[in-house]
Amino acid sequence: MAEAKLIDGKVFAAGLRARVGAGVAELHAVTGIKPGLATVLVGDDAASQVYVKSKGRVAAELGMASFDHRLPASTTELELLQLITRLNKDPAVHGILVQLPLPKHIVTPDILLAVDPDKDVDGFHPMNVGRLGSIASGAPLDFPVPCTPLGCSMLLADALGALSGRHAVVLGRSTLVGRPVAQLLLKADCTVTIAHSRTRDLPALCRTADILVVAIGKPAFVRGDWIKPGAAVIDVGINRISAGDSKTRLVGDVAFDEARAVAGHLTPVPGGVGPMTVACLMYNTLQEARRRAGLPFTAV
Repeated sequence: MAEAKLIDGKVFAAGLRARVGAGVAELHAVTGIKPGLATVLVGDDAASQVYVKSKGRVAAELGMASFDHRLPASTTELELLQLITRLNKDPAVHGILVQLPLPKHIVTPDILLAVDPDKDVDGFHPMNVGRLGSIASGAPLDFPVPCTPLGCSMLLADALGALSGRHAVVLGRSTLVGRPVAQLLLKADCTVTIAHSRTRDLPALCRTADILVVAIGKPAFVRGDWIKPGAAVIDVGINRISAGDSKTRLVGDVAFDEARAVAGHLTPVPGGVGPMTVACLMYNTLQEARRRAGLPFTAV
């Protein structure tokens, strides 16, 4: 059997960013509105600083307005809530991203709940979680959808075409990835099974999947003999492991070399799902700017 076809998230994300950039230019030309993304970072976590800087840079490259708010780790929950209230009311801001994790003295659910659901471009607000959970097949996704799950669904649709009727197994039940991915696959008319740490005979279940999405945070957990020949495998995991000589490397939740010998399609790590997250964030921000302009959501 031939090796799996790699799903190149870098290439797809670059194309999506280009289409979003064109949509931003068109919106500005027609309405005078420039989509605005506000990022909020509390504390000095190094990884979070890199992520926020990257998001601001991409927003600027696509012609969006970028509002960067850096707050000290000592910021109180009240102070953070006051900032979010101001951003909710600011007509120049169409998307609000609060970088997680927050300092321990701040109650994260309180902050996520405070963000205007129509500016919640991360898709984490309980109202948007509920919208995704109740959406029917064929109904439009006219609200913010969590970026990583949205990226997974876009990559699958691009690689496989119609997903209707396929059996999808989602390994992981987190509210950030596993559950929203499952909802998007249900919307695409897949038959969906959510598996987790208590699932019995997990390898046998995975071998029934036409589509296998893995998001559990355990390096090389899924082995090649867990995969149905020809299946599409989406590896959401990002794990840093030792590479010897005090060096490290990134690996996914799937044993890549083993999976590549069995699967039909496979995302690499890095370079698979990861690049889609920021691209989908920009996509969501454009859509919310269109909403504020009284225009419908549109595929880009």
